[in-house]
Parts: sequence; C-alpha cells; structure tokens
Amino acid sequence: MEAIYIPQLAKAPEQTERLTVLHQLPYLKTLTPVQGEVIVTHCGTYLDVKGKAAAILTLSCDRCLQQYNHRVVVDAAEFIWLERAEDDPQADLLEREVSLEELIETLEPDGYFRPLEWLYEQFCLAIPPRQLCDANCQGIPFDADPPTQVDRRWASLQSLQQSLGDNLQN
Repeated sequence: MEAIYIPQLAKAPEQTERLTVLHQLPYLKTLTPVQGEVIVTHCGTYLDVKGKAAAILTLSCDRCLQQYNHRVVVDAAEFIWLERAEDDPQADLLEREVSLEELIETLEPDGYFRPLEWLYEQFCLAIPPRQLCDANCQGIPFDADPPTQVDRRWASLQSLQQSLGDNLQN
C-alpha cells in the first residue's frame, strides 16, 4: 500500500481517501492478512484518520507459556495535525519539557501519510498487555514434593550436609 501524499489528498474528491486493507503488515507476524479499511480525510490543518481492521496473531500465554491464537480488532480514530517542523523553535532540542497538550501526532503539510505504519501502531496498541490463553489458566504445573532420588553429582554435598547435621545434634 502506497503512502498518501498530503497535498494530493487535499485535491481528492471530498478530500478523502478510502483504502481497503488486505495486507501482511511489516514487523507484525499475523496468521491471516490484516483485513479492513482506513479512511483519511484532509481537514485543512489536520488529517482525520479512521480505521477498522482485524487479524489473528499467535501470542504466548504469560502463565503457562503455551502459544495460542488471538483475534485482534482495531477500531481507531485519530487527528494528526499538519505543521512544519521549522514552526517550532525547540524542535531540534534533544531534551525539553513537554506539556500534555503537546503530546499530539504531527506531520509535515507537504509530506506523506503512511497508512500501513499507522495500522501497525494501532495493532501494537490493541495487543492485550496481559496475554492469557484462558481466563482459568493455572499456569505451569509443578510438583510440590521434592524428588526422592538425588542427582549423583549432588551426592557429596548431601553426605556433607548429613554429617554436619549429625555433628550439630551431638
């Protein structure tokens, strides 16, 4: 899927581009191609981006470590402001204080919008942070009883432990 040249989008009918998505996203391994739609509208000083898409991912359970398939659905909307980097005198600073109002997405007005990158970001946000194969997953089973047979490599240490224990009791 090609990137959208923002000035060209402003000249499109209704300043809107509808993109049907049926792709594998780079850097996101899915069992099925991502299927959905992205609608990008140029609104003068910002882009109105809306997207609905779904795919099946293979995740690993946090409790039992088994892999399972999970359907991830994205239904997102975002405003992306159009402003030039030279409009911001502090843009070159490596460290600067950022207020909450400045935490917005921006693009150059004569730049490109990349819908596949935007979808990738939305899918990354939609992946559940707590990955469980089942709500009742008990985790990795383990035996509470210690093994009765000692590894022969530890036999010397066990005999030393027994002799120290016998000496302490006397």
